[in-house]
Amino acid sequence: MYFWGAAPDPAKGVVLESHQGDDPPGLAKPLDQAMLRNYLVVTFAYWAFTVTDGAIRMLVVLHFHNLGYTPLAVAFLFLFYELFGVITNAVGGYIGSRLGLNTTMYVGMAMQVLALGMLAINPDWLSVVYVMFWMACSGIAKDLNKMSAKSSVKLMVPEGSDSKLFKWVAVLTGSKNSLKGGGFFLGSALLALIGFQNALWSLAVGLLMALLLTMALLPKDMGKAKSKVKFTQIFSKSQEINWLSGARFFLFGSRDVWFVVALPVYLAAVLGWGHMQVGGFLALWVIGYGFVQAAAPGLLRNRQEKRGPDGPTARLWAFILALFPAGIALALSRGWDPALSMMIGLGAFGVVFAINSSVHSYLILLYSDRDKVAMNVGFYYMANAAGRLAGTVLSGWIYQLYGLMGCLWVSVAFVLMAALFSVRLPSHEQWQARRQESP
Repeated sequence: MYFWGAAPDPAKGVVLESHQGDDPPGLAKPLDQAMLRNYLVVTFAYWAFTVTDGAIRMLVVLHFHNLGYTPLAVAFLFLFYELFGVITNAVGGYIGSRLGLNTTMYVGMAMQVLALGMLAINPDWLSVVYVMFWMACSGIAKDLNKMSAKSSVKLMVPEGSDSKLFKWVAVLTGSKNSLKGGGFFLGSALLALIGFQNALWSLAVGLLMALLLTMALLPKDMGKAKSKVKFTQIFSKSQEINWLSGARFFLFGSRDVWFVVALPVYLAAVLGWGHMQVGGFLALWVIGYGFVQAAAPGLLRNRQEKRGPDGPTARLWAFILALFPAGIALALSRGWDPALSMMIGLGAFGVVFAINSSVHSYLILLYSDRDKVAMNVGFYYMANAAGRLAGTVLSGWIYQLYGLMGCLWVSVAFVLMAALFSVRLPSHEQWQARRQESP
């Protein structure tokens, strides 16, 4: 098995080396430096994009709220942003396998630059339909960038280095979420300081510079499959990837069914929080969530050396997660202080949810062959996006019918479904046996 990392070759873009085991003692120093350099470049590109993603969301929400748009109208601005995430992840992995992960990463960053520019170019064009279209473009860009960055990590870690793979993907994912929360703050600050249009232009210029730097530093054809992949292979997955994707659908649906619409409305309408309090609290939650994701390898450190989490780990933490929305619902039903119950409960939910998410992000790379990693990650994030979309729609509908309590109990049901899907995921011993059986 091979991984990317040596100095670029004029013909092939990169020299391939072969190593087995975890942190092999004979690994050459130049190869280590190349792997780390490529990982840092991908992380930098992902960071730069993530800041603009958080900022543009906050800019659009606050700007159109200030223009007098209703909450429902503002929500519709993001409808295609979420919907196209499902479609993009379905085909993005296929495109990445055919053209290389570099290509999909660059296209994603370029589309975000275009979306920022088109939203800034003329304030008279900012109708609901126009903004929905360019937010859809931004959503496509986000998922292309995310799929490319996370798939690339698999190619930068030696085969069998499970603990290193877990650490690198956890840092990438956790730092991304913390920076997304930072992007919320940045968008609010830029809107207050330089206005909507100038804020968008500033973000576009910054991301364009990051794109050019990334193109100059990354090796060519990274992640391109050695043999041609067929479009029908998008839905032809191993049972591990199918079960994990199902668990991912319900995991993210369990969060968004109460976090996206129900929670902000509850904090504002029932607890009487102002917009800045609600936005600041949710941004801090996302930042803290990201820090926990990045720290997950340390929190889940296995006493047996060189092993990351496995299927039973995912199942255990999913069952633990179900306790927290249930606990918040019970606390509210017993008349406990709602603000305190929400803050403590949401904080605990965020910690356990972040660990669940990190375990999933590691397992999808573990279960993927290097030659098919882009397609597998794309399929997996298609399930992720579908779960978010279902959770977002249910969040408004269930809250309108049954309030926050109803959303919390639906969240419990979703988490339990994620745990049940995780039952079929293999243990360390089962996975090693399957590795040895595969040709």
